[in-house]
Amino acid sequence: MTSSNKSAVDIAHVYRGTFVHSTDHTVVEILEDRLLGVDTEGKVYSICMEWSAYPCEGHRLVHFVVCSEFFMPGMVDTHIHASQYSYAGTALDLPLLQWLNTYTFPVEACYKDLAFARNVYTHVVKRTLRNGTTTACYFATIHTDASLLLGQIANDFGQRALVGKVCMDTNNFVPHYRETPDESHDETNRFISEMLKKKYPLVMPVVTPRFALSCSAALLGHLGEIAKNNHLHIQSHISETKEEVKLVKELFPDYDSYTDVYHKHNLLTDKTVMAHGCHLTDEELKLFREKGASVAHCPNSNISLCSGMLDARRVLNHKVKLGLGTDVAGGYSPSMLDAVRRTLDTSKALTIQDPQYQTLTFEEVFRLATLGGSQALSLDEHTGNFQVGKDFDALRVNTAIAGGPIDLINHGEGPKVGTRDDRNIAEVYVAGKRVVPFVETT
Repeated sequence: MTSSNKSAVDIAHVYRGTFVHSTDHTVVEILEDRLLGVDTEGKVYSICMEWSAYPCEGHRLVHFVVCSEFFMPGMVDTHIHASQYSYAGTALDLPLLQWLNTYTFPVEACYKDLAFARNVYTHVVKRTLRNGTTTACYFATIHTDASLLLGQIANDFGQRALVGKVCMDTNNFVPHYRETPDESHDETNRFISEMLKKKYPLVMPVVTPRFALSCSAALLGHLGEIAKNNHLHIQSHISETKEEVKLVKELFPDYDSYTDVYHKHNLLTDKTVMAHGCHLTDEELKLFREKGASVAHCPNSNISLCSGMLDARRVLNHKVKLGLGTDVAGGYSPSMLDAVRRTLDTSKALTIQDPQYQTLTFEEVFRLATLGGSQALSLDEHTGNFQVGKDFDALRVNTAIAGGPIDLINHGEGPKVGTRDDRNIAEVYVAGKRVVPFVETT
């Protein structure tokens, strides 16, 4: 990798060690004993083997034991419900639609209480950062002020985030948790306007229709216009369960498919990420590819709620952008490392069903959790790997940390990313700034 054209005095930090990342051409690249410079704007200046690239005085050098530590890109959670974190790990005894009505909507209705919202949102941002999630695509609730608060908290802790105020005007089971089409339209505009006025460096609004079953055609149309007029990201759910797909067909009989419902309302763009997609047809995936839309693979939730198993290989074969999501709280873990493991488990389960199936490799899934996620969120110009000019979003991983889950038996073993947990994440950086360990204010 070459260096940028900045002068030496712009270098803020230099890190020395092993760097593991994915590129557009290499699934996983391991760069041993390299020097990586970060400039004063938090961007990767250079990654090389020679000190001659850093002639300035005063830069900092971080030394570490090369055989037990390495840097990797921060992980990208392409789908997480921040508002559901309070009951993560519980309430997994019902299928999706009953689960929403019984557990999710009543809890989300509580977020009109800003003190409640602040408590939960502070916990989820801190937990995901500790777990190595440097970028998160969050669902909030229908409450504008609480959704703005989530954006503020993510900014305060230094996490890169897309934050969505949920939009839904159809909810017959919990009628006090819904909006009118006009309320949703007006409050979405207020949410976007107020968040953009904050000029957060790393936090952006995302247009968020919950899913087609909870939105009228009129509301979907309004939201498509808002996203188009403001050049915004879009997130929603699609084809999570067969029951859901069937009901969408009944509610929108004049559309070719579930995907077509979003497409005809201008909600399928190159800045759209749709969660799940377990039951998408080949024709729908072709439309995803044509429009540049992405799929967020949420394997923990898919299994926990018995929704289905996404054939990630088929999505990739269709050349559709694919990232990973924790989908808290349908997924019981807020850790992207869990998403990595569950992605591998799902792929192997599909191989059990069909021995000719091409199982995903660990290297491929590592890529999905980092660069793939950044591409799925159309943020790969800024993050996802250690390419020169991108923000330094990184994890310093210590495989030999005291009390950790890994025993290094053989000298020279490669990085055991798949068997570690948050205890192995010594430091987290976002845009060049160390955000974990947290600096507690008094």
